[in-house]
Amino acid sequence: MIRWRTERIKLLAGAGVAASLLAILVGRMLLGFSLHAVLLGAAADSDALAAATPRELRAEVATLERKLAARSPRGVYLVIDRANNRLWVRRGDRVLHEAVVSTGSRTVLRETGGQKRTWTFDTPAGRFEVRAERKDPVWVKPDWAFLEEGQPPPAGTRARVEHGSLGEWALDLGNGYMIHGTLYERLLGRSITHGCIRVGRDDLRVVARATRPGTPVYIF
Repeated sequence: MIRWRTERIKLLAGAGVAASLLAILVGRMLLGFSLHAVLLGAAADSDALAAATPRELRAEVATLERKLAARSPRGVYLVIDRANNRLWVRRGDRVLHEAVVSTGSRTVLRETGGQKRTWTFDTPAGRFEVRAERKDPVWVKPDWAFLEEGQPPPAGTRARVEHGSLGEWALDLGNGYMIHGTLYERLLGRSITHGCIRVGRDDLRVVARATRPGTPVYIF
């Protein structure tokens, strides 16, 4: 239903509407709304915008853009759209770079033996920031990475170390979540990760150059 409404809105107001819908969601985050409020607002906006005339729609977008300009972070920030697997490097209302990425698959892994733990591979939504940037990062594989392959987790750290799978850069967001590279660029655009945001090599280089510790990251 929302997809149908979005197509109707596009017919009414043209290609800029997709960006306006993104701005509405991100704008609510920048203006301090909770994720719950963002999701409720998105549904309400879908109804309201579908019924709006082109003039009303343009006025709504203009109003939001003014609010965003007043409250946008100073300097560069990142916006990540999980539904469409897109990442934007932005400065104020300007898009400096756009990339196709991969986000969490939202699948669930349950341990059949041992501690019977459960993992949900989802990319969290909300406001984050780059805590650290690591060049040529090394992945220390957690227990779930072995259980997923049908293998028991090793006791020592040495058997968990894997080089190269995270690409040239890893931007730590906290709680084990990262923006990093991938060996499988052909799969970018799909929701297939264990929660991290995978980015192609060339795009990742742009992101790494543009960001630093403290750079805000908005995920919705």
